[in-house]
Amino acid sequence: MASQTGTSLPFMKMHGLGNDFVVFDERASGPLVTQALVIAMADRHCGVGYDQLVAIRSHAEADIELVFWNADGSIAGACGNATRCIAGWELARRKAVALNIRTERGLLHAVDAGNGDIEVNMGQPLMRWDEIPLAREIDTLELPIEGAPTATGMGNPHCTFFVDDVEAIDLEAFGPTIEHHPLFPERTNVQIAQITGPNQIRMRVWERGVGITLASGSSSCAVAVAATRRGLIDGPATLQLDGGEIRIKIAPSGVLMTGAWAHVFDGHWRGIR
Repeated sequence: MASQTGTSLPFMKMHGLGNDFVVFDERASGPLVTQALVIAMADRHCGVGYDQLVAIRSHAEADIELVFWNADGSIAGACGNATRCIAGWELARRKAVALNIRTERGLLHAVDAGNGDIEVNMGQPLMRWDEIPLAREIDTLELPIEGAPTATGMGNPHCTFFVDDVEAIDLEAFGPTIEHHPLFPERTNVQIAQITGPNQIRMRVWERGVGITLASGSSSCAVAVAATRRGLIDGPATLQLDGGEIRIKIAPSGVLMTGAWAHVFDGHWRGIR
């Protein structure tokens, strides 16, 4: 580990249902984030600890741009909970009710949903094999993997298993085997989901490049899309994750994700860049 430098980098710590993030606002400073910084800060013992790190940047065609990294230093194309958290913070800062956000996923629209909740339109789900992407042309509704999971793209790849009891699955052992399955050339997020009632889903998440997380916004969207495709739900759904509740609605304009957000603290990083 490199020794500390004199540089002090301001950051924010946020979480959405326990899915936690470090956020750098690069609009005034210019680029700050390096892969070395991502990995060093992610260490929950010697750093700050988080599931993803996010940079806020300026963009000519949007109010803000967001760039995401996983805790292992890899790039994440989308992060729903982080998008919702930063949207909530930015809306409050601007005293606004709507926000346009540029991500690798495309242009996302966020609004204040009231009662402390933020709604983000996460865009259209991707269901073609080459969009997700998968390694070869194949039916994405039921993959030739034990358990016949469904593949979905939400700016990042997802593999959803529907089971009778999510608590009975050893996700710590199961998650990495699917994350690195040869059908997913860019690895995949893994969800195990259980239908618990009409349009009610209990789910747990293994995120690529991170591991088990208490929640995941893009995973929640992917599970709702997969459950709809399979005829397991037929309208807006409430998903119960390890960290709390999120609501998903599939609309003509895209997949709408609504939930709470939290700005936990501000800090300064004085270590490796």
